[in-house]
Amino acid sequence: MYSIFESAELGPLVASNRIVRSATWLGLADPQGGVTDALVERYAELGRGGAGVIVTGYASVSPEGRQMPRMLGAHEDRFVPGLARLAAAIRARGALAGLQLVHAGGQTRAEWIGGRDPVAPSFTPAVQYPQVPRELSFEEIARIVADFGRAARRAREAGFDFVQLHAAHGYLVNQFLSPLTNLRTDRYGGDLRQRFRFLQEVWAAVQGAAGPDYPVAVKLNGADFLPGGLEAEDAARVAEWTALRAPCLIEVSGGTAASGDLGPVRRVDAPEQEAYFRDLASGVKRRVTVPVGVVGGLRSPETLENLLFEGVADFFSLARPLLWEPDLPARWAAGDRTPARCISCNGCFAPGREGRGVRCVVREKLESELGVGTR
Repeated sequence: MYSIFESAELGPLVASNRIVRSATWLGLADPQGGVTDALVERYAELGRGGAGVIVTGYASVSPEGRQMPRMLGAHEDRFVPGLARLAAAIRARGALAGLQLVHAGGQTRAEWIGGRDPVAPSFTPAVQYPQVPRELSFEEIARIVADFGRAARRAREAGFDFVQLHAAHGYLVNQFLSPLTNLRTDRYGGDLRQRFRFLQEVWAAVQGAAGPDYPVAVKLNGADFLPGGLEAEDAARVAEWTALRAPCLIEVSGGTAASGDLGPVRRVDAPEQEAYFRDLASGVKRRVTVPVGVVGGLRSPETLENLLFEGVADFFSLARPLLWEPDLPARWAAGDRTPARCISCNGCFAPGREGRGVRCVVREKLESELGVGTR
């Protein structure tokens, strides 16, 4: 048995192995954000696939916090029964189930949020989005903070083992942390400690609503890779302050939709391109004592084992490879160490935008040619 397949502590939880299915939008919720049968089946498939931890695609905590059509919702109590189906499907084979919570901030479109104005810490444009977001008032910030808490309470009621706060990829928490998108001069802006205040308040609201014993993870940008954005040293300090709150996991990612080739989703054409956030994760790992995860271009068990041996991270998150091979962790655990079949073409998101759900188009084409049924 490889060391990556030994059980490991995730805060107060115990994962059966160190492989995490990182949160990925699947585009299979209903138009309002409710859970569908197709979504349950995809997570059941992942649950059977052998990952020790499975984090859902992001779920909105507020109506105006939605970022894409057919993304999960956690902003109303009516979503709890469907979320419970998801949690049960994930946990049926022993994986830990996490619900990722997000507010998109300025990274959305009015037509995706019922005609509302996108909102953000400041009147700064979100690259690739057509509308300059409106600056949040104190009252609106307080309401969104409370929304995170209410969504976490719903996650616990639904049976999820933990929640993950999305503080990366240019969404609202990241927008508050970044000096590029947070130009405020009040208590939520200015130096890094002030810009951390929003995440600090969100964390307190989550623990207040879901209970101080409920595990909380965070997905954190190790750097924004944007001029004037969050840099690695400041991100490591944010990780240190977050670690004082005893998260069950700090998952390190990087980049935003505006970061181009340095964004969170990159091509991986050769082994040396794997683990492209390893240095950011290592920088965080040196500063904290809580579990650290790394995402980004992980394709082979040897890479994961080396990262574990070198002390870069404790958990290893995969997203795109599990679209082609949901059972990849089980294959590796059984002794087939062939790298993931994913070729990092990034074609998987197009079907999601078309309403068919995110899926591996290479696998779909191959199965079509062979006359085998696709998902």
